[in-house]
Amino acid sequence: MPTSRCEWMRTFVQTVAWLALSGCAITFFALSAPYLLSEPLPRTNDSDEAQVHFMRRVLAGTEDVWDDVFRAAGRRYEMPTLVLFTKVTRSACGLAQAVTGPFYCPEDRKIYLDLSFFDQLKREYHAPGDFAQAYVIAHEVGHHVQTILGIEYKVRDLQKADEQRANHLNVAVELQADCLAGVWASFERKRPGVRLTPEDIEEALRATRALGDDMIQGLEPGTVVLDAFSHGTGEQRSYWFKRGLDSGKIAACNTFSQLPARGP
Repeated sequence: MPTSRCEWMRTFVQTVAWLALSGCAITFFALSAPYLLSEPLPRTNDSDEAQVHFMRRVLAGTEDVWDDVFRAAGRRYEMPTLVLFTKVTRSACGLAQAVTGPFYCPEDRKIYLDLSFFDQLKREYHAPGDFAQAYVIAHEVGHHVQTILGIEYKVRDLQKADEQRANHLNVAVELQADCLAGVWASFERKRPGVRLTPEDIEEALRATRALGDDMIQGLEPGTVVLDAFSHGTGEQRSYWFKRGLDSGKIAACNTFSQLPARGP
């Protein structure tokens, strides 16, 4: 197990090296399905039904992209399962509740999402839009990619060995998932027939900023507590999503290189 930041960085680089194709650039094959957000939603009077259809299309889009990435590297992409629930359900990671927001459980490799979250994203966090919602799902899929690559388990071991930096490591994991979501968006917008505008990108960036720990804590009375951060500031989340989007490179997502030095 790595015992220093440098050793961890070397382990991380080795883990993602097989995905860094053509000088760290990811090469995608042409995808057959048209871009999910450019398709009209089916006509229905049931808003939940339309929302479910949309989310499943987004997930299918991420599956197409990551499946091609893994196949190009000689690996098999194991697709995650999307679990939609209302208010509360059980997962292999414990109780899933609407108040906790969307999350990925590495124990059963499922994404849990309450249908009311996107309404909350629009009303409470002021981050509306289809691509804001797509970003949220792509972020959770980013955690799935981390699990497949073994990053999730390596970080757990590091957190046990270095409790002082456990929270910083958690933030690095979350920011990396943001970066991976940006990588997905980078190549998604290049697919034939895709209509992804600067306004769409801004929807996602607005969501990254709105879901920063500083912004979420700021919604409640009291002082923003830096040591309680678990996902990073809005500025950090926006930066790493944009980094993945602009670079299109998995290797650009080494958020662990930004960890503070170990204490004495």
